[in-house]
Amino acid sequence: MSPLHRLAPAVLLALLTACSSNPPSSLALSDDSRCPLDLTIGQTLIVSLPSNPASGFRWVVLDAAPEVLVPLGPEVFTTPDEEALIAGDGISTWRFDATQLGEAHLHLAYQRPWEAEPTPTDAFDCRIRVK
Repeated sequence: MSPLHRLAPAVLLALLTACSSNPPSSLALSDDSRCPLDLTIGQTLIVSLPSNPASGFRWVVLDAAPEVLVPLGPEVFTTPDEEALIAGDGISTWRFDATQLGEAHLHLAYQRPWEAEPTPTDAFDCRIRVK
């Protein structure tokens, strides 16, 4: 057996170990039950929340955690099928990149934004720690 063949299992094991210790490049949340949340610089946070704009309610970003996160675009609304588009049921999604070390709050409220004193019917409130 050549020396390269003897080293191959050790090199493969080292590569697999290195890959398993790295955090995933993105993390998806559909509620705030996993908060507080630890991210690393460069990780993408994807927040997807149930939404029905036809009801007049919208998710409003009250605090986008600008100290540690940068938004990667506006809210994206998707529906599972064409019938849901008419009824309004779907998912609102936001994507953020963790860019700075520190802590901040990501806070969204589900409310009717045009009301003088909107009363949220739901909320997403997550302390974000970027390490």
